[in-house]
Amino acid sequence: MERDGRINDAPILEFDPARTAIIEPGRSQHDIVMPDRCVMTFFGEVARKFREMPGTRPIATTRWETGAIEFFAMDYRGQEVGFVHVHVGAPVAAGILEFMIAYGAKKVIACGGCGVLDSSIAAGHALVPTAAVRDEGTSYHYLPASRLVELSASGIAAIKRTLHRHGVDCLECRTWTTDAPYRETVEMVRRRRAEGCLCVEMECSALAAVAAFRGIDFAQLLYGGDDLGGAVYDEREWWKRLTVRERLFMLSVEAAAET
Repeated sequence: MERDGRINDAPILEFDPARTAIIEPGRSQHDIVMPDRCVMTFFGEVARKFREMPGTRPIATTRWETGAIEFFAMDYRGQEVGFVHVHVGAPVAAGILEFMIAYGAKKVIACGGCGVLDSSIAAGHALVPTAAVRDEGTSYHYLPASRLVELSASGIAAIKRTLHRHGVDCLECRTWTTDAPYRETVEMVRRRRAEGCLCVEMECSALAAVAAFRGIDFAQLLYGGDDLGGAVYDEREWWKRLTVRERLFMLSVEAAAET
């Protein structure tokens, strides 16, 4: 936390490796048990659909200032897989993952959308991050400062096997995780592309850091949404791709079940 006896000028670099904190997730809810394999999805409409499916049961509801966070378990080919709708942004996503781990999750796959940094990547194309550039703040409270955080090799392998079985092409890549979607400048996009990032989102590096700190497996499956790789920004109506989003969720459930 200090260098040469001085507190670091940048507070975000003052990492404390202590294993316990004043507030611990789930400390008053010891009776809640999540399946050890779980999916986090940023697709609210998909989570709402599957929570009503036969074979799905509620596990717990956690209170958050912006509303309730509801955890469910679904039956997938005779195996229970937990799932939750995750709010956008590294701090809240990391907090939800903390609760899942406290409840028993050990292997987690997140599915969501991302912006692409290469215009040749089609809207809806699957991307599998192998590492994330830590351009957000949450991860620095879980791991010492570094440029990248790696995702789980076993989780990545399970996603790739699942996609291959279903004939879904994917791109393995680095992802750029940022807290500031309105500060994705031309220069920053150029830099991230130069270091191998094909996409940008807001949670991956934080979730990977939480998983590493807590000793669980974490991987992520993304689909190409809006385009930041060209001269002019293109939304590409990423939010309308409901079929892609539902399929991505089910592919994530299948991959989680076999990790």
